[in-house]
Amino acid sequence: MHTIYLSLGSNQGNTYENLSKAIQLLFTQVGRISKISPVYQSPALGFEGPDFHNCVMRIHTNLSPAKLLKKILSIETAMGRTREEGAGYQSRPIDIDILLYDDELIDTEALQVPHPRMCERRFVLQPLVDIAGEMVDPVFAKAYSELLDICPDESQVTKQPKWLKNPKDDMSLGDYNYIVIEGNIGAGKTSLVEMISQEFNAKPILERYKDNPFLPKFYKEPERYAFPLEMSFLADRYQQLLDDIGQYDLFKDFMIADYDRYKSLIFSQVTLQEEEYVLYKRLHEMMYRDMPKPDLYVYLYQNTERLLKNIKKRGRSYEKEIDAGYLEKINQGYLDFIKSQHQLNVKIIDISDLDFVKNREDYLHVVSEF
Repeated sequence: MHTIYLSLGSNQGNTYENLSKAIQLLFTQVGRISKISPVYQSPALGFEGPDFHNCVMRIHTNLSPAKLLKKILSIETAMGRTREEGAGYQSRPIDIDILLYDDELIDTEALQVPHPRMCERRFVLQPLVDIAGEMVDPVFAKAYSELLDICPDESQVTKQPKWLKNPKDDMSLGDYNYIVIEGNIGAGKTSLVEMISQEFNAKPILERYKDNPFLPKFYKEPERYAFPLEMSFLADRYQQLLDDIGQYDLFKDFMIADYDRYKSLIFSQVTLQEEEYVLYKRLHEMMYRDMPKPDLYVYLYQNTERLLKNIKKRGRSYEKEIDAGYLEKINQGYLDFIKSQHQLNVKIIDISDLDFVKNREDYLHVVSEF
């Protein structure tokens, strides 16, 4: 994840509406917004025209610099900005500049970062200082608050009383204290939990399946290693949930896990012999009797073909033996379990045609279903 700073400006039409629309598009198409500065009014620089309204925002993205620039130019075009060769400075409904991209120094024909004129423009430096005043510029090796004090631009910039809204504020998951994301092998549970925990300040609870010594052996000899595998998972999941749920984090808004207490029953019913499963279920009920249930149980449905592609893509050697039949049994086990749970708040989300890891719009669609 990369941290970038963008400058937004508008002096054509309804400037606040333009800025708000640009922020919404950047949030949807580029990444998570963590800070938006106050808006400042300033005169047009380099040409005669209406005053500008400007702000600076901090955003976190997976896009490379080239893809980020392409996305920004697309947003500007969609909002009606036209670029005429040799026209110079002119009024525009929106102007989005990349100020910083991590601590990188980029100098190509298409993009220069840090923005080569940002420290010469008070209407950029002032809102940048509001959200990152102590950050040190990678070129001048001075804090931006210091650079603002010596900025040669004497233009008047006036702070406006109206603030711009962060679109994330309309997506609060604050009604939930404990969310579980479930799904078949390769559905993307862990990726989604990590993304949500970063965006919504949640405490992630991630299954420690990689440490299980029986897992590689099970995929090679399932009948021999099914029972020790499921017993080890039962003990590990119980201890981890007991520790993580019991340790409330005052600095997080809620908890979100990539597995549920009932996962052990769903998998064991598929992998164990009938007598083994009866014993296993009794132990499970005894151990989890007083364990809290999630406020929201989300099941990510993914078709088997995509699951197999995802499993192959992540390249875990011990998973190469997994076949379509096993995945279909696991999926049916989840659906049967969900049908029997009348007290759980369940959401089933079909992600077969979505890629929420690569496509932020797909990610936001999934979250909106919560």
